[in-house]
Amino acid sequence: MKFGISTLSIIPLRSEANDRSEMTSQLLFGEHYKIIETQKKWSKIQIAHDKYIGWISNNQVSEIQEDEFERLEKEIPTLTTDILDIIEGDFHQPIVIGSVLPFFKSDHALIDNKMYKFTGNKTQGFSQKKQLINNAMIFLNAPYLWGGRTPFGIDCSGFTQLIYRLHGINLARDAYQQYEAGKIITDIKEIEAGDLAFFENKLGKIVHVGIIMDNNQIIHASGKVRIDKLDEKGIFNFNKQKYTHKLKSIKKII
Repeated sequence: MKFGISTLSIIPLRSEANDRSEMTSQLLFGEHYKIIETQKKWSKIQIAHDKYIGWISNNQVSEIQEDEFERLEKEIPTLTTDILDIIEGDFHQPIVIGSVLPFFKSDHALIDNKMYKFTGNKTQGFSQKKQLINNAMIFLNAPYLWGGRTPFGIDCSGFTQLIYRLHGINLARDAYQQYEAGKIITDIKEIEAGDLAFFENKLGKIVHVGIIMDNNQIIHASGKVRIDKLDEKGIFNFNKQKYTHKLKSIKKII
């Protein structure tokens, strides 16, 4: 098996080996992966931190050795925390919030024996739970994008996944997968800002997720990252003046 790492700011992950195929997620700078299958123009990969599988263009593959992959698996990742920043390799390169700085030390990341200088803000997570909301607010008004994971386009589960990752916690990629984590809160008194609220369709399928705030509010990606009212029925959209999502349950991850 071969292994790789993203040395580009953003790489689209597609459901099939085709440029026209649906984008289901994105790789950010410094995220590593296994290469499951290689075709002429495409590689099927599994992202390490969430085990998500999809296809990326071979033009965007950067291979690493297995021992580097294994060391990355053991490392507590350092992530960038500004919406947009610059990392310096052979040239200046923009990177977005949530990018990974492999083997970060003395203002430098290391990828395949190549040094990348970074002097911006960063974190390894593990801050207080209230920091989840502070991080979430950075994304306010970011446009909705199916499969997106950046402030320039993000979907509901990409949003919750990235905010929790900035807190040092890996969540699965899709809302229905994230629903498998944590424990259901049955006592309303136990609900805290930072807990996740999940929503279902008429068939009972999990189709949406957001982050609970104080004062019966929720921040979530729907059209854009926005703040709406949350009650026992679901999400009440202030602009549309109607309920848009039916509440399934609330879960505590941390």
